[in-house]
Amino acid sequence: MAEQEKLRIDKYLWAIRLFKTRTMATEACKAGRVKQNGQNVKPSVVVKVGDVYQVSKGIEKKVIEVVDLLHTRVESKIAVTKYKDITPLEQTIAYKSMFHAPAMKRDRGTGRPTKRDRREIDDHTDNFFEE
Repeated sequence: MAEQEKLRIDKYLWAIRLFKTRTMATEACKAGRVKQNGQNVKPSVVVKVGDVYQVSKGIEKKVIEVVDLLHTRVESKIAVTKYKDITPLEQTIAYKSMFHAPAMKRDRGTGRPTKRDRREIDDHTDNFFEE
């Protein structure tokens, strides 16, 4: 039964549904997007209850604490109970606010923006993200 208790980080991240496939979880580990105490984690690292991991997935960054081990992929309602999301509030708000940025609208049929239009659009977006 002790052999069953060992669980790899890539399999755990897949089982708790942070990654769609186990291959994606393995590649994230190899690429240095999964860290523990600031150190890159290999896909074969054994997960223990209480461990804290920093996981980067695109622009989303999560800090998770292992609450319980999960060896197989289960439905999301159960999966979210197996870890605690301890991501700092600033990172969460910054992530969500990117999707609430005002979208630039152009009238249908006006064609591609001219060089002048492009500069104006860039000025508007630069001012928004500097705030």
